[in-house]
Amino acid sequence: MNGIAQKMMDAQNKAIELFSAVDARGLIVAGKTEKQLSDEIVQIAKAEFGTENHWGKKIVRTGINTLQPYSADPSNLLIQEGDILFFDFHPVFEGWEADLGRTYVLGNDPLKQKIKKDVETAWHEGNDWYFKQNKLTGAQFFKYATDLAKRYGYEFGNAIAGHIIGKYPHEQPDDPNDMSFDVHPDNNTDILQLDKFGDKRHWMLELHFVDRENNIGAFFEQLLTSE
Repeated sequence: MNGIAQKMMDAQNKAIELFSAVDARGLIVAGKTEKQLSDEIVQIAKAEFGTENHWGKKIVRTGINTLQPYSADPSNLLIQEGDILFFDFHPVFEGWEADLGRTYVLGNDPLKQKIKKDVETAWHEGNDWYFKQNKLTGAQFFKYATDLAKRYGYEFGNAIAGHIIGKYPHEQPDDPNDMSFDVHPDNNTDILQLDKFGDKRHWMLELHFVDRENNIGAFFEQLLTSE
């Protein structure tokens, strides 16, 4: 693993530690709002990890809000007993970006436990598939992700299925309508190509599975890696 890749993994590992700290403290419980839990996560990130910056919006979604795509700003729900909920946070650690998505289930509802397990299993399947490709457009990868959701019995719930990540702030297109840095259905560029400096780009895979019949969704996101 080269130096940049290692820094990316270090940032991700710290994000995993952050989520683990939240879980270990028993903070993921019914009776508080999504915003309250989000604020608690931010406080732990600052106090224990020195994290001041978050490069994307901070998401805690529970219940019916787990059906909502990233771009939505749904009402601030109260976490209920038995809910499914997910986190999507983007903390910056020592100048390097992390982007981590995880799903949690309060209770033992089999449908909620299944979608949580399925989205994580599917992510690892997608990660393995990605590293077998010699050429891959963002549109092809997006189609793979949506087909993957269907194969597991779900609808794909987001407008993209991933994006680049890097040193904060990560590479941005000159044109805000340019989708070449996203796993997007309109991105027909090869996402495996090097950046303008000749360096390998690092990509996130984000899977949002939605079961509309049962009004539940699950989310899993992290850095694509062959290690």
